[in-house]
Amino acid sequence: MDILAVGEPLLEFNARIDGARPVQGGDAFTVGYGGDTSNFAVAAARSGARTGYVTRIGDDDFGAAFLRMWEREGVGTDHVVREAGGRTGIYFVSRTESEASFVYHRAHSPASRLAPQDIPADAVARARLVHVSGITQAISPSACDAGFHAMELARRAGALISYDPNLRPALWPAERARAVIMRGVEMCDIALPNLTEGRALTGADDPREVLDAFVRRGPATVVLKMGAQGALVAHEGTVTRIDPHPVRQVDPTGAGDTFDGAFAARLLDGAPVPEAARYAAVAAALTTTGLGAVTPIPHRGTVDAVLAGGPRPVRPSRPIRR
Repeated sequence: MDILAVGEPLLEFNARIDGARPVQGGDAFTVGYGGDTSNFAVAAARSGARTGYVTRIGDDDFGAAFLRMWEREGVGTDHVVREAGGRTGIYFVSRTESEASFVYHRAHSPASRLAPQDIPADAVARARLVHVSGITQAISPSACDAGFHAMELARRAGALISYDPNLRPALWPAERARAVIMRGVEMCDIALPNLTEGRALTGADDPREVLDAFVRRGPATVVLKMGAQGALVAHEGTVTRIDPHPVRQVDPTGAGDTFDGAFAARLLDGAPVPEAARYAAVAAALTTTGLGAVTPIPHRGTVDAVLAGGPRPVRPSRPIRR
């Protein structure tokens, strides 16, 4: 197995757009699949990686739908626990012309009972990369411990660790969030923050200063995702700016997760870090052109075709400040 992800899946109800008029709610929804680390696993699989998922779901229809989806996508489910009587979490997405908003119904979900004993040491030992996120660690104390346990097992096994802070202030107190997330950053090899949460976590404002603050925590690679501004990638003492791929955005849901999964897959396939980041930036941009977190995630051939049609340059920047 190339990649093992740990976290929480959520069934998605995405408000449809009525003609040219965006709605903040409504009586028509597209049903899909979400959950940041599940999105990550699908994105990595569509980019060619062999992926597996560790989570807990209900034995309800929503849980069954996820199992079918993961099977279609080639995401391994040997370490997915189906909880008798459990209710798999859900969320609703609505949009305006400028942003998306989310309403979650996940309290007491099976995934919130994820615990260290659910982390399969043998699977971690076989994986080349283990992925954890701040959302996984925010949903409950036991899930937080499970995330740290997965990272510790990965460190012992010599696997790479990727970590997306995915800061969600509504899920936990700010000081606890900062302490846990920054410890996760210290334990990982690849940190994948976005600019908004990076500013909140570091207190810096300038993107370079935000990036440098994460670099000082120790990861070998830091990618600062900046949406329409592209990304900054710190690796081996050099910062590279990745230009954005222009698209007509419909729904940004899951774009950061797609970036993470695509980036990890290309790294494990041997791509240099800047090349993997450029690939991931295109994959993430293409994801925003359709509704939902999973359905629009592009496959490897689609991204490669875009890159072959006119790759934008990556621009080395000045050395990292430590």
